Amino acid sequence: MFTGIVAEQGTVLGIDHDGEASATLRLKAPTTTEGLALGGSIAVNGVCLTATQINGQEFSVDVMGETLLRTTIGQLAAGDSVNLERCVPAGGRLDGHVVQGHVDGVGELLEREALGNWDRLRFGVPATLARYIAEKGSIAVDGVSLTVTAVSPAADPEPWFEVGLIPTTLEETGLGAKPVGAKVNLEVDVLAKYTERLLSFAPQGKPAHRADDESRSASPEQTTEAQEAVR
Repeated sequence: MFTGIVAEQGTVLGIDHDGEASATLRLKAPTTTEGLALGGSIAVNGVCLTATQINGQEFSVDVMGETLLRTTIGQLAAGDSVNLERCVPAGGRLDGHVVQGHVDGVGELLEREALGNWDRLRFGVPATLARYIAEKGSIAVDGVSLTVTAVSPAADPEPWFEVGLIPTTLEETGLGAKPVGAKVNLEVDVLAKYTERLLSFAPQGKPAHRADDESRSASPEQTTEAQEAVR
C-alpha cells in the first residue's frame, strides 16, 4: 500500500521493450534505493512495480504487457522524471490516502492556470471512472495524492475534474512541469469502487440487508432467551 506522498523524483535511464509483452524499466533514485531490497514494491508514477535489480543508486523493474497497455509507463524515455514512493511499512504514517498502485485509467491534462503561488489543473477522465470521482474526495494522479476541487456535471459526455497544486507539490512532483496535453495515470478512491461493488449485490427494489435487522425484529421471547444465553 502507498499513500500518494511522493518521496523523490527519479530519473529514467532507459526502457527495454520485449515487443508488447513486457519491458524492463531502469531508473536512478538516490533516496528511494536506500534500504531497498530485491522484491521491494515501488510506485513509479502511481504504478506499483517490483524491484528486480539494484546497483547502488540505480534499480530496475519489470513491466508486464497489461501494465504497458493500461498506464503511461510504456511511453517513458531516457531522461524523463518520474514520481517515486516506497510502500508504507506497518505502523507507518498515512499522510495522503490509501493508494494501491493499481492504475484505473489514463487521463489527460486539459487546462493549467497559475493562480498566485498555486496552480489549478483540469484533467479529462475516462467516462467509466467519472462516477468514482467526487468533489472534496481523493484521487491519485501519477501517484500523487490530491483532493478534488471540482467535477463535471454527471451528464457531461466529456467528464473532467480539477485539483489545486500548492508550491510543495509543484516543486517536489512531476506535476509541476506537466504540460497541457500530457497523459497521466489515474487511480480513483478504492472505497468508492468497493461501495459500488457491494451495492451491486443488493436485491433490486429492496433495501440493503443490515446485519442487525434480524435482532431488531426478534420477538420478546427470543430476545429474553438470547439475553439468558449471554449470562
